[in-house]
Amino acid sequence: MKKIAVLTSGGDAPGMNAAIRAVVRRGIFKGIEVYGVRNGYKGLMAGDFIQMELGSVGDIIHRGGTILRSARSEKFRTVEGQEQALVQLKEMNIDGLIVIGGDGSFKGAGKLTAQGFPTIGIPGTIDNDIAGTDYSIGFDTAVNTAVEAIDKIRDTSFSHERTSIIEVMGRNAGDIALWSGMCAGAESIIIPEAAYDIEHIINRIQQGQERGKMHSIIVVAEGVCKGADIHKVIKERIGLETRVIVLGYLQRGGSPSSFDRMMGSQMGAKAVDLLAQGEKGEMVGLKNGQLIHVPFEEAAKDKHTIDISVYHLAKSLSI
Repeated sequence: MKKIAVLTSGGDAPGMNAAIRAVVRRGIFKGIEVYGVRNGYKGLMAGDFIQMELGSVGDIIHRGGTILRSARSEKFRTVEGQEQALVQLKEMNIDGLIVIGGDGSFKGAGKLTAQGFPTIGIPGTIDNDIAGTDYSIGFDTAVNTAVEAIDKIRDTSFSHERTSIIEVMGRNAGDIALWSGMCAGAESIIIPEAAYDIEHIINRIQQGQERGKMHSIIVVAEGVCKGADIHKVIKERIGLETRVIVLGYLQRGGSPSSFDRMMGSQMGAKAVDLLAQGEKGEMVGLKNGQLIHVPFEEAAKDKHTIDISVYHLAKSLSI
């Protein structure tokens, strides 16, 4: 490996810059030229490369988002788009590519590997929904952001004796909802991985009112339903006026936590080491507290799972 490139794809996540920094500096440490690709696979097809130096990644470890920026590309899903990207890589004499992103990004990386170009993936998504790894960069920061927001909302809910419904991100994964709801002491948590009973949620609100508790917090993962839907049913059933807060992109931004900086740094360096060792078509991951690497195909066979015992614990603690 004489030249490698790195790109970020899909939704941005706090800690991506820490990973970029690690890729660049680990690569230079090993005598490898490192190029950044701006705007994800879209930039890869356009040949939007920039050579990265030590100073290129100075003062970025604390920044959220991605300095390389990110963009989704439908064209890259096509054979034509992939061939266009390969032409750009070959023209730049790039020997290997590191992709930081989610499962969709890894599918694209796998297509390049299948055509003979070495790629390594680093999991980066706040949803923490990538199979084959216990953790993806950005999750810890997103949870901390959601918890801080819920804590502030609870203050107002208490002051006005109000039930608040907080909708958090996560697509089809309930990790953010579960962790933030548990850590913020939510009375009810709604996630895709567990069936919910709206009557049970309403009963909890009413039981709380009977013992003098006039405020409640309900956290719902966007992959289940909209917070507005829960609000409508509660109002129709018991006439209770609730407030719906959608945290949205707030959860993606902000300075990464120390854990996300650590994971970004370790995974970024590991990805460079794997390319240097001749590995390809693999994802760096975290299992049982240890860095691992698994083939894209193997990771794709599994489905993301959640620790359902935490969900049941949260229910028992919010009685």
